Formats: sequence, structure tokens, C-alpha cells
Amino acid sequence: MPTSDPIADMIARIRNAHIALHKEVRVPRSKMKRAIAQILVDEGYIQSFEETEREIHIRLKYVTGKPAIKGMARVSKPSCRRYVKAKETPKVQSGLGINILSTPRGVVAGYRAQQENVGGELLCQIW
Repeated sequence: MPTSDPIADMIARIRNAHIALHKEVRVPRSKMKRAIAQILVDEGYIQSFEETEREIHIRLKYVTGKPAIKGMARVSKPSCRRYVKAKETPKVQSGLGINILSTPRGVVAGYRAQQENVGGELLCQIW
């Protein structure tokens, strides 16, 4: 059964897998989820990911037995979209986390959107 918010579903699956100390989690494949997973790899929040025809297999990262991701939150929702300008991108946990934005130049981390001076939809925050 398809979910009404696939990004929130991905975030919940990753969060739940971390709580249960799983090594891997599977999420249905989409271009948006692949872009988010790539940002998580680039920023060091997950080890890696692989794609199959229908799923993305995300290998979770642990540091001394504790999850690398302390928290994740969906900001913009299908019922209430939240858009920010490049200079108005909020700080996450006093600068210890990242924002993920969907911009006209693709899905990027918040600091990258500020560098490129481009705003967009604030998808989620990770710390």
C-alpha cells in the first residue's frame, strides 16, 4: 500500500532500524530517496546504499555501538510545505546537523544551498 508521504516513511524506517540496532534497512526506490541517501553517505550519517530494481538497501552506521544519526525530522509535509530562501536556512542543533533541501538544482544539503545561493523546499533535518 503506497504511503501518502514517502520521505517521512523513509525517515521513520531509518529511525526505527537504528533504535533496533539493525545493520541494514530497505526502502522503496525513488529518485528523491536516492538523492537523500547520497547526501547521508556524503555527510557520514550512513555507511553506504545500494539500489535494486525496486528498493534501496541502506547500510546504517554506528560509532562505538551508538547510531551515527541521533535524530531525524521531516519538516515540509504534503499538507504543509515549507520553503526557505538560501540565507534563511535554519541551523540544526546549533550547527551540528544538516538540512536537506529540494532546490531547482536538485536535492542538496542546506550549507550547499547557501553556498550556491539557492533556496527551496526544506525536506528534513538530520543530526
